[in-house]
Amino acid sequence: MADDEVDFAVAAYRSDGAWNVVELKTSLGRDLEALSQAMSRFRSDAGVLAMVSIDEDFFVLVRRQSTGTRILLSDVTAVEESALAGDVADLMDLPEIDDDDDPQPGGDLDIVADLGVSAVDMTDLCDDDDAIPEDLLLELAERLGFADELEAVLD
Repeated sequence: MADDEVDFAVAAYRSDGAWNVVELKTSLGRDLEALSQAMSRFRSDAGVLAMVSIDEDFFVLVRRQSTGTRILLSDVTAVEESALAGDVADLMDLPEIDDDDDPQPGGDLDIVADLGVSAVDMTDLCDDDDAIPEDLLLELAERLGFADELEAVLD
């Protein structure tokens, strides 16, 4: 798993109507099960959203709610390069990827639709090939209402 260079891992959750963003150990960004378990310590009516940026190449979103866990991989072609992406692909039962496949998101594109970012918006966000994951996750955080909190943690 040394191939996975975790840029950052954070958890975002709402408490008393305000967003909180907490930095997580980067080692959690290498293990999907450990990440999900770590998220259980945060309580929120909207669920807890983990954001993991890998190797300035792709990101993984994990949303843990009382109804279950939802996952999004920003680029399914990362499956061959990353243990975390492979775990996501296995769990989500994503189809096999060919070497000549184009980058595309996989998993639950509606992961934050109830918070105002639709599957179409999420697809558009993931399709920005020129942006690094940090910028894309900051844009997502802006749309969800916690960009300032995320920026403070990342700085």
